[in-house]
Amino acid sequence: MIFISILTLIVAKALPSIYNNISNTYFIRISAIVFLYAGVLSLNTLNLQSIGSGIGIYSGLFHVTNISVFIEFFLLLIGSIILIAWPLYTSSNALHQSNKNLSTSSNSSITSVGGEGTDYSLIVLFSTLGSCLLISSSDLISMYLSIELQSFGLYVLATLYRDSESSTKAGLKYFLLGGLSSCLILLGSGLIYAYTGLTNFESIYSLVSASDYNSIVQGLYLGIIIIIIGFLFKISAAPLHNWSPDVYDETPTIVTIWLTIMPKISILILLLEIITHTDPSYFIGWSVESSNIGSIKNLLLLSSLLSLIIGTVVGLAQTRIKRLLAYSTISHIGFILLALLINTEQSIDSLLFYIIQYSITNLNIFLILIGLSYIITKNNNVRDIRYITDLKGQFFLNPLLSLSLSICLFSMAGIPPLLGFFSKQFVLYSAIQSGYYFISIVAIIVSVISASYYLKVIKVLQESGDEAEGVEEVNTRENNLEATPVMTSFHSFIISTLTLSILFFIFKPSLILNSTQLLSLSLFNY
Repeated sequence: MIFISILTLIVAKALPSIYNNISNTYFIRISAIVFLYAGVLSLNTLNLQSIGSGIGIYSGLFHVTNISVFIEFFLLLIGSIILIAWPLYTSSNALHQSNKNLSTSSNSSITSVGGEGTDYSLIVLFSTLGSCLLISSSDLISMYLSIELQSFGLYVLATLYRDSESSTKAGLKYFLLGGLSSCLILLGSGLIYAYTGLTNFESIYSLVSASDYNSIVQGLYLGIIIIIIGFLFKISAAPLHNWSPDVYDETPTIVTIWLTIMPKISILILLLEIITHTDPSYFIGWSVESSNIGSIKNLLLLSSLLSLIIGTVVGLAQTRIKRLLAYSTISHIGFILLALLINTEQSIDSLLFYIIQYSITNLNIFLILIGLSYIITKNNNVRDIRYITDLKGQFFLNPLLSLSLSICLFSMAGIPPLLGFFSKQFVLYSAIQSGYYFISIVAIIVSVISASYYLKVIKVLQESGDEAEGVEEVNTRENNLEATPVMTSFHSFIISTLTLSILFFIFKPSLILNSTQLLSLSLFNY
């Protein structure tokens, strides 16, 4: 469905008779509808009786399971919401911009008015297609091709605003470091093939369980460890996190949403499939030659511990809102990796629940920041909110958006009875049940510490700013409405819906909890 839609949009863009008469807004809305329709088709796959044990497609390159179908639906739903958040301009402003550019070049006017929106929707479709394929990958070849398809779209997204120096800088940095992590993944895949002669995951698992040759097992797990290091780099887990604060801060907020949520979900689900289907008896530490190489579990444990500490401690010193949220993401990756390395039914349940709540809360925070950037526009130039101080006094000027942002930040801090509290509770309970007492204590301590920088943002929201200046800016914006983007009613509806789901989760928790529990049981039973 997504692939056919990509071809259709490319043809529509290539035909001047169609492209010149369709606004970029329509391309974005069509892409959002495609995501929703593809998500419904994917969810309908759960009605197949054989889906429980999984269905191999394309000669075993992909393996469709309950988890892959559910996460694919969730990805497509999140993607459609992000597309709807793309800023819209009034027709008079577009006409004014078009007339202005027509004096220079008849072709450049179309590109400047509608190009970015069209390019954004196409690139998003390509990247999402890679994410959906990555979730179902069951072969080293399909895994690498999927991760590259996803990553190339993200590289282009980061440099979508070609006139912005910071956006170009962020895209180049993301491209270079992302290419390094891809090299690690390719190196690990090559090592696995060199030692086993196989690329299919199921065949590799069967060989490991039946093999008596220690050299084959050592070479195999060396390749797996290198692949996991490459994936940890892409999800910005410590100590491979240094690129993410810079890239998140320098890219436009509408692109930062995508970088923060979409690629991480697909990679984490693939890691879940690999680790769960690997024989736990091989999680014991072993050595190659004279060097001690930690096991997969020890690698994840170390990365989880460093992510919890670095994401919290370094986040305390941040003054830029998106850098702060980047370090917040690193801290949450620590919780997710902790649930991943435990590898029990209860921990997988908590892992899936944590991914869902992380995505919902992060999405809502960035949607609110985009909405506030429309409102606090200065001199009719929309700019991203970059500093925490830009939010000063917004509680008095925009109480509803500020209240929604505060609820999301409280949830990220793990304040009961919000959604984020239960996700951390489930992970910590699983860790304690499995005997991980030290890292559980560390996770509790860093959760308390991290609450301070969330509270710092809430404090800035409620500080008394120059209200007269704010009211004057709002009035100026209203008098020049055709020159500024507008916050759509659906954008507001999504923010309110997500906020209420975070706030009142405790009254109807069964919808998410039952789904994640069934998925975790299906993963272990088949």
